[in-house]
Amino acid sequence: MADTYDVIVLGSGPGGYVSAIRAAQLGLKTAIVERELLGGICLNWGCIPTKALLRSAEVLHHMKHAKDYGLAADNITADLDAIVKRSRGVAKQLNQGVTHLMKKNKITVHMGTGKLVGGGKIEVAGEKGTETISAKHIIVATGARARELPFAKADGKRIWTYRHAMTPTEQPTKLLVMGSGAIGIEFASFYNDLGVDVTVVEMLDRIVPVEDKDVSAFLEKALTKQGMKILTGAGVEAITTDAKGVKAKIKGKDGKVVEHEFSHVISAVGIVPNTEDLGLEKIGAKLDRGFIQIDDYGRTGVAGVWAIGDCTPGPWLAHKASHEGVTAAEAIAKELGNKDVHPHPLDRRNIPGCTYCHPQIASVGLTEAKAKEEGYEVKAGTFPFIGNGKAIALGEPEGFVKTVFDAKTGELLGAHMIGAEVTEMIQGYVVGKTLETTEQELMNTVFPHPTISETMHEATLAAYGRALHI
Repeated sequence: MADTYDVIVLGSGPGGYVSAIRAAQLGLKTAIVERELLGGICLNWGCIPTKALLRSAEVLHHMKHAKDYGLAADNITADLDAIVKRSRGVAKQLNQGVTHLMKKNKITVHMGTGKLVGGGKIEVAGEKGTETISAKHIIVATGARARELPFAKADGKRIWTYRHAMTPTEQPTKLLVMGSGAIGIEFASFYNDLGVDVTVVEMLDRIVPVEDKDVSAFLEKALTKQGMKILTGAGVEAITTDAKGVKAKIKGKDGKVVEHEFSHVISAVGIVPNTEDLGLEKIGAKLDRGFIQIDDYGRTGVAGVWAIGDCTPGPWLAHKASHEGVTAAEAIAKELGNKDVHPHPLDRRNIPGCTYCHPQIASVGLTEAKAKEEGYEVKAGTFPFIGNGKAIALGEPEGFVKTVFDAKTGELLGAHMIGAEVTEMIQGYVVGKTLETTEQELMNTVFPHPTISETMHEATLAAYGRALHI
């Protein structure tokens, strides 16, 4: 007899385990299937351990600039093995935390590779063989993996994905990073702070291309000042490796192909959804380039089958996956007769994005260019960190906050930030957008002094010609 549940979640990443917890909270008998580690890629090999690495790099950066703060610190060195060990320890601690949450919420964990076989059933192939479990509802939360270029297959020695970059067997001396999205830029920033000679290649005309163009320009200037080489409008044509290193043919803006030598390469050119061999096509689920198509609540169109997170259309962010997981769990509970739950669909324009390079980047909503493209008459305001007392006192005067408003209604359309701790501050604008705020509410909000968050207030004032400190 197959074990039977109300809900089975396939995958235990930040979308999967959160959806399982919410389903269990709503009184549903819940199970989760995981083939590797509870917490998924984000917790074990992505968001969390990379932030531990970047924290070490940030501390190192400050130590090297101790004199700027009236301090003395000599013979400062980085122990890469120790840095990686700390990062892995952080990931292990949180993995154990998810294990505890599964037990606390009475969620049954099936370790193994799951496959949908129709009729609400999943086959799970584990170390002890194959078992079949069934449920009224199944949530697919299988995530995604790094996309590899055909001429640059990762070998773990010279050509790395994010996994190899997180647990390197040796420190690079000269590093090529292909791609300037969040993953590429974060690793470029980390290794640059460790003293590695870093080159970033981006095919588009600017780095972090999803961000506002002013943020992209500021970041490129900041990273170049730190010693990084940035090649935009460029592409890697071919890569060859040997025991000594890597030779990469790079086509520049001028169309010329030049061969460069590196010790290692990090490939950060996008993701591929983990949707192969799940049985999705067999049960009638619709896929587009491998991504499962869903409605605003996670329904796939196949009765009883839902999908969330990185195996569905973007943005591919952990917090988006978690929010989708809660929505799907609540929608399932409602279908099963719970009249007290009221699921809300996700508004993608209110999803913040954060990149933890140095300086940090954070944004939400429309860029100024996108707002104009959509037909808005906009009011945009920018306030630099150099006009903020706390930023100067911290020794972090590089950065700015930019706000974008609808000139007709005052609606906050977007906010874009670069500088110290902006990944913590962006949530203020996210809350504002969720509450459908206008410039009036933000102007009349009292911001504490002295804080860097005052730049958020000033950027709003600047959009209307009222900035006070610049």
